[in-house]
Amino acid sequence: MLAYVLKRLIAGFMVVVIISMMVYALFWYGPKSPAKPLCDSERSRGCDPATIERYEAKLGFNNPIHEEYGKWAKGLVAGRTITVGSTDIQCDAPCLGLSNRNRQPVFEQLMTKIPATVSLAVGAAFLYLAVGVTVGVMAARRRGSFTDKALVSTSLFMTSIPYYLVALIVMLYTTLTLDIVDKGYVSLADGGIGGWFSHLLVPWLVLGIYGSTQYTRFSRGAMVESLSEDYIRTAKAKGLPGRTVVYKHALRSALVPVVTIFGIDFAFLLAGTVFTEKIFDIQGMGLWALDATYIKDLPVVQATVLVGAVIIVLANIVVDLLYSVLDPRVRLS
Repeated sequence: MLAYVLKRLIAGFMVVVIISMMVYALFWYGPKSPAKPLCDSERSRGCDPATIERYEAKLGFNNPIHEEYGKWAKGLVAGRTITVGSTDIQCDAPCLGLSNRNRQPVFEQLMTKIPATVSLAVGAAFLYLAVGVTVGVMAARRRGSFTDKALVSTSLFMTSIPYYLVALIVMLYTTLTLDIVDKGYVSLADGGIGGWFSHLLVPWLVLGIYGSTQYTRFSRGAMVESLSEDYIRTAKAKGLPGRTVVYKHALRSALVPVVTIFGIDFAFLLAGTVFTEKIFDIQGMGLWALDATYIKDLPVVQATVLVGAVIIVLANIVVDLLYSVLDPRVRLS
């Protein structure tokens, strides 16, 4: 298993490197100069082509792309000195550069955004599984009944409604019309458990319950297939209690495809829940990356993409390892 993990880590590292190169090149060769938004924000009268060229030189866009990318990559492990105008700023490792908007180290800003996104993602992911798998198992055990059809129909109906519309309506009623929930995010240090929980409760419920609908269908399908296997009939023939057959034998096998989907979904949640953070004004990685994209803040965008790629790669490796735990028939090689 160790050899398999090492092989996957090396492959994942190469994927992250390639993704970082692609993002760097995308902004470098984009149709609009990344220096123009920065120049416009600092000069109220706008910028002429000569001024933009000076900003491009300041940001290093007059140098070869491989040279600038090499400086950025080296800064991740050894840090680097970044020159802003006539000032040299020491950026310690892991150096993700300085934001073009405020000239602050990107890594320090990233550390302030991660807690909000992690808090939102963990709570929503818990509801994904708790609600989705529970309802899916209930529907599978009553296959063909009115309860089964009602649960599946409800999940399909909820999935057919765009998520951003559901989140926007809930936000309008809870925070503006009824004024019972505050928008934004409050950390545990600032608001305590009560403040942290109250600000995240509605986003958790909206994102978690909406996302659980797909897990209801996945869990039901996997459970129906698992309950029809020969080993389940053998377990029933031996006289095992129904709950033991369902939850100890059938559910364990049915969780394999659910874990596959959950691993990717959770990785994307951690990479940035853009709609939820935007609608509920949660200052996390998703909203931070969205704002940076508007102004072409290359260091911030590249940092969020890099973090997202690392999370997704690690999630895939963890999912593969869980296969052998959940299903004894799966062996890693």
